[in-house]
Amino acid sequence: EVQLVESGGGLVQPGGSLRLSCAASGFTFSSYSMTWVRQAPGKGLEWVSTIYSDGSNTYYTDSVKGRSTISRDNAKNTLYLQMNSLESEDTAVYYCAKDGGDGLGFSRYDYWGQGTQVTVSS
Repeated sequence: EVQLVESGGGLVQPGGSLRLSCAASGFTFSSYSMTWVRQAPGKGLEWVSTIYSDGSNTYYTDSVKGRSTISRDNAKNTLYLQMNSLESEDTAVYYCAKDGGDGLGFSRYDYWGQGTQVTVSS
């Protein structure tokens, strides 16, 4: 059974940092690209960042570029998102998702975690 379990969210002041983690199990983690997606209150899903299976390529949405770093440890089956200089606009539930390799948009992600809440507020 595929499982993705996020952790590391919480309440942080503007300008602060958080590192999100996503522990994966039930599939060959090192064979798949992985993605972070977020959903702000009252808004739709927003793609945040993607990393290739071997970590060779990373991609970011413009709003987090330069402030966030996606990484993975294939030996530990874990995906990370380091977020710095956090802003109120980063407040959202953050999900990790496995890239199923097919489909358009969010339908290409075949498994999702339960999400972890990030709240940026003073």
